[in-house]
Amino acid sequence: MAKLYFSFAAMNAGKSTLLLQAAYNYRERGMRPLLYTSALYATDGVGLISSRIGISEPAELYRAEDDLYLAIRDHTEAGKVDCVFVDEAQFLTPEQVWQLARVSDRLRIPVMCFGLRTDFRGKLFPGSAELLAIADVLREIRTICECGAKATMVVRQSPDGRVLVEGEQVSIEKSVYVSLCRKHWEEAVGRWPVLGP
Repeated sequence: MAKLYFSFAAMNAGKSTLLLQAAYNYRERGMRPLLYTSALYATDGVGLISSRIGISEPAELYRAEDDLYLAIRDHTEAGKVDCVFVDEAQFLTPEQVWQLARVSDRLRIPVMCFGLRTDFRGKLFPGSAELLAIADVLREIRTICECGAKATMVVRQSPDGRVLVEGEQVSIEKSVYVSLCRKHWEEAVGRWPVLGP
């Protein structure tokens, strides 16, 4: 039975590298993977999944209004799809997470999603929350804090290095994020996290 997977981590844990490696393994065995990334990462309308270690691969783009079940079903009409990979899965809408679940349940295609669990404020992304709720398999990809402990949180920094505690949930400038353990995240934000929406 095909499953819906969610591999999550803080920034710079190698999520995209693992995705690209897994897609390569499918191709090496003569199989057809289908890759998606958020339209927030489009360059001139083109999708590209890139890793910090210098590897990249073209990908289909998804937007909040897209029906991923229908899009993937259309791809299967052009030929067998052996696995679907979704990078930046935190930007999926809850509805899209269910659409991907239907891909695994009804089209019997494994779906592997990779993304962040929480934002710089320590809050779940909507797509990540839905994946945590309904994915068949949850995998934590680990990275480390400056202290050597497991990093589970991220802070957003201004260009001058100041830690930001307010602002829009989504900012795709990766260079402004630093992965920290919970203890150092709490110290960096300088206050207890605000509970609630």
